[in-house]
Amino acid sequence: MMENVQGPVLRPGDNGYDGERSGFQTSHRHHPDLVVVAADAADVRAAVAHAAAHDLPVAVQAAGHGLTVAAEEGVLITTGRLDEVTIDPDRRTARIGAGVRWRQVIEAAAPYGLAPVSGSFPDLGAVPYTLGGGLGLMSRTYGYAADHVTRIEAVLADGAPVVLTPGDELFAAMLGTRGAFGVVTALEFALVPVEQLYGGGLLFPASEELIEAYLAWTTTLPDTLTSSLALIPTPDRRLAAVRVAFAGEAAEGERLVAPLRQAGEVLDDSLRVMPYTESGSIAQEPSDPHGYAGGGVFLADLPAAAIADSPHVVQVRHLGGALAKPAANMMGHRDAAYLLQIVAAGAWEVPEGLRPLGRFLNFQYGPATADEVRSAFDPADFERLVRLKATHDPAHCFRFTTAIPSI
Repeated sequence: MMENVQGPVLRPGDNGYDGERSGFQTSHRHHPDLVVVAADAADVRAAVAHAAAHDLPVAVQAAGHGLTVAAEEGVLITTGRLDEVTIDPDRRTARIGAGVRWRQVIEAAAPYGLAPVSGSFPDLGAVPYTLGGGLGLMSRTYGYAADHVTRIEAVLADGAPVVLTPGDELFAAMLGTRGAFGVVTALEFALVPVEQLYGGGLLFPASEELIEAYLAWTTTLPDTLTSSLALIPTPDRRLAAVRVAFAGEAAEGERLVAPLRQAGEVLDDSLRVMPYTESGSIAQEPSDPHGYAGGGVFLADLPAAAIADSPHVVQVRHLGGALAKPAANMMGHRDAAYLLQIVAAGAWEVPEGLRPLGRFLNFQYGPATADEVRSAFDPADFERLVRLKATHDPAHCFRFTTAIPSI
């Protein structure tokens, strides 16, 4: 058994083992030899050092939304107890532990008129979201969450702690690879001056014509408006939900949305001015754990007919704006116009007629092939990642996430 660990160390059959290895995604679960319920960063260091000494792989779980590969061996580190949030209103930054969820950051920053570049679901783990890039409600205005990181505190494959800042060799590699190089124990990132949004959704009957109208509408929008289109199958019919987040005045938001209201029969209209603390109401995503698979692909263009009859939940996210700007991380395909996300109960594939630029690993729910992982990055960045993997994790200790090969 491990020594000098404050949090519980659990084996199969122990009380609490099943609860710790289970996450939001219930399609599959980790089944490790050991679960280390980290109480602090020192526990993380001890767990990784133990794994290195015994040649064991390491998996990490915060909220458990984006499980890609279930660990059938090794050490699982759960980080839910690393939940400290510190706001520096003068520097407009937040420092968060690895187990923090976006709701905590949103509520802590709000009294200062600040907000994080968070996702559509406030109970999502903030650190894993950011390590995968982080495509959120205000991304066309402010870019990826990863673009705002200023400091990374992590534990490498040999158990050594590191502090990384922009310009350090591993800083960019950590952002976009979902934990392929170490266990992040804390992040610091810049906040943005947002107190409220004009946001919500319009619900329509789904049709190819409605999809075409949405895609045409996106070509007219300023960078201050971020939107997505979700196609949702129901027992009776397919629905189309357009989600909107506008970081501007309500009157201008109404003007921008007005053409979309003419695109079809509006079944529900929830657009309103809201404090950012209520931004989770825009997408109204399910809050109970459930099973799913899926993935996301970057696209330069999107024919409406390719997705009109999909049997799965399909979400189209409008990109561009600040997402197209370079930053000190490994996010590829910044020139993409759209991101197509598919969420399925089981097997799925990219619809025919599309020409994906590459994968978006933040939305990879289930294993990705080597070619799919490679496609997520710009070629020169991927070659750099391969070299760094050979240097910092040649034994592939962190194999239950983005599979970066080593030389």
